[in-house]
Amino acid sequence: SADVSNVGSFNLPDPAGRAGGACTSALLNVLYADKKKPDDDLSFKQVLLSMRDMLGSKNFTQIPQLSSSRELDVDTKFDITPDGFSGTKRAVLIGINYVGQQGELAGCHNDVLNMKEYLMDVHEFEEDNMHVLLDDGVHEDPTYDNIMNAYRQLVSSSVEGDCVYIHYSGHGGKVRDRDGDEADGYDETLIPLDYMNAGQIKDDDLLRTLVIPMQRGVFVTSVMDCCHSGTVLDLPYVFKADGEHDQMEHDEDYDFDPMMSILGDAGMIGTGLAVAAAVADSECCTIS
Repeated sequence: SADVSNVGSFNLPDPAGRAGGACTSALLNVLYADKKKPDDDLSFKQVLLSMRDMLGSKNFTQIPQLSSSRELDVDTKFDITPDGFSGTKRAVLIGINYVGQQGELAGCHNDVLNMKEYLMDVHEFEEDNMHVLLDDGVHEDPTYDNIMNAYRQLVSSSVEGDCVYIHYSGHGGKVRDRDGDEADGYDETLIPLDYMNAGQIKDDDLLRTLVIPMQRGVFVTSVMDCCHSGTVLDLPYVFKADGEHDQMEHDEDYDFDPMMSILGDAGMIGTGLAVAAAVADSECCTIS
């Protein structure tokens, strides 16, 4: 996605400044304009198409994309807390501005604070169950180890019936694929605060640590507001809100072998993995 210098043009709540990510800003404009949820239920398709209309009206070229571990009917109701929910609501919220570094951003902290307010106000998430990582000198630093540990803790704590929300706002990237499981020859990555020393978090790492181990019956929504985010969770079913696609489709280039190998190694074949991820598909911060 892209850093937006003035989210006021999106008419968003803004607790800590004027900047934000284009994906997060558009999503909140659809779901939380004027700090109110919509009067009528919206489908997954309606949410993503509305995001696209909002982005297009501001001359952004990103195409919102929904990917999932299973085929979803995108005409069903969009909800972070699904019908029949009976467990605990948990969240991991990560925002990295890379303060003092080359490529410093301005809006990622605001993305997290805006989403946190929305989750608590509309979906009644409790602050004690929300793990926030920001490079603001106040919260836990979003380093490689801290991010991965937060994901591991989320997985280990979540059980059937729980509802999980995961948010990442920061830089995303690509590195050369070393194991031959990517059709384009590259692994998509998240860029932690200490990437120069610790390295980048690859999509294979997220698949192995966050996606596959999540217990069956946990409802997960993940928003990745970063460059190259469309496939960063390595999920096989995709809906692109580009006006040309009407339903979710199987990614023909998706290689199931890595997932099945990890499942087999962990003795998890048949666990019924089901994770949905709402993301924005974009090239690296170049808006034309």
